[in-house]
Amino acid sequence: MTPPAVAEGLLTWSPRAGLRPVEDADEPLLVADSWLVRDGRVRGLDRHRDRFVRSCGECDGPPAYRLLEFWRDMTAALPRTGEWFPRVELTPHHVRLRLRHAPPLGSEVEVWAVGQPDPRTLPRRKGPDLDTLARLRARAVEAGAQEAVLVGPSGVVLEAATTSVLWWENDTLCLPPPRLPVLPGVTVALIQERAERIGIPVAHRERTLAELADREVWLVNALHGIRPVTRWVGGPTGVGAAARAPEWQEWLDGEAMERLPGI
Repeated sequence: MTPPAVAEGLLTWSPRAGLRPVEDADEPLLVADSWLVRDGRVRGLDRHRDRFVRSCGECDGPPAYRLLEFWRDMTAALPRTGEWFPRVELTPHHVRLRLRHAPPLGSEVEVWAVGQPDPRTLPRRKGPDLDTLARLRARAVEAGAQEAVLVGPSGVVLEAATTSVLWWENDTLCLPPPRLPVLPGVTVALIQERAERIGIPVAHRERTLAELADREVWLVNALHGIRPVTRWVGGPTGVGAAARAPEWQEWLDGEAMERLPGI
């Protein structure tokens, strides 16, 4: 199959016209979802679809069958070569695909450890709070880090501005309980399922930043995959050795990636 010609830009979708380029417009994001495409391979694309359709249903978006038609056309339009970071979007008036080249990918991360109170209005839905989180991440960059940790009122770690937080306690893989205001991460789900499949205990635990000291901590998302924390910036928290990360990174960037339909 000859890959479609693609370029960075915004495309809006309709049932009759399909995807067509449009000028960017300042519309509020009701829902967004994004993932890495590397030479026509992705991780958990069906899971991203299900999360997007479910989130659109929560805010009275188009019916599911229309969203699945959009998803079909969107998938066909994705580039089959190079590294891309596409984003699907629901606004009050449109369903859209934003084609973007992937930024440089990281294999480790330094984290602003001040422990920012969670500024999100809708923490379980990706989209409405992206601008707020981008400003928070910019503050982390000013402090010499790449990410910022979000905490609840009691100081319990929730996640970071653009990533989920996982950590190891002895041989147990840990993550915040789902009852906390955290985004249901696709990459986290893939990691959790693999852990359970190969017999690694998985536990939901509440921990403060101080309680993560000297542990192996990962920040996880669909763009970078797994990045072990190598430094906590602005806090006394010590860093544990990233002993397990290399093997899991190899799996996530290899076996866990699947070819796009039509390749």
